[in-house]
Amino acid sequence: MPIPSSPANRCAFADESFKEAHDGGYYVLAAAMFEPADEDEVREVLQRLRGPRRGGGKLHWNEMNQSQQHRAAKEIGALEGFHVVAVGAPVPYKRQERARAMCLRTLLLELHSYGAERLIMESRSKELNARDVKAVVGARYQLPKGTSFRVEHVPGPNEPLLWAADVVAGAVRASREDESAPFRAVLEHCVYEISVDTGC
Repeated sequence: MPIPSSPANRCAFADESFKEAHDGGYYVLAAAMFEPADEDEVREVLQRLRGPRRGGGKLHWNEMNQSQQHRAAKEIGALEGFHVVAVGAPVPYKRQERARAMCLRTLLLELHSYGAERLIMESRSKELNARDVKAVVGARYQLPKGTSFRVEHVPGPNEPLLWAADVVAGAVRASREDESAPFRAVLEHCVYEISVDTGC
């Protein structure tokens, strides 16, 4: 697996997928990272994958058929990227926000080790965005004193690099639901997956 270089100001882009269940629930939080110089090229690839049929919306794993999902995973796998995925379990009903916070804390520590200083996440509500910020602030205490790391929220349709994280998260979830699903295999060389105990 390639280990990315660590330029200053590296940025990661995160999205999630989750399954709540009395037994077998989990939360997938994926962060996609690309070399800063390559980010515009990646945006173009993702916009092409979205295509005109989606209008001004975003590329979304759950809106694609299996053939489109496989193509999207292959395209992401062919790019020079490195993606960190925190998979938290268990996730009972109505506990997804706690699971998200635990995954986010773990993800932040890993991203920092790869040189990231910013995490861009898709905007939700003001309250839920504040929960993400609180989780990041709490996790920063585990980093060396003086470390700079911040989280920002932007609308999903505005930042195509978030769509890459959505594809990675979708592929990881699909592999948990069906081990024969082909999506995860085409990303194996560029995905680092971490298991997280959510304590839920």
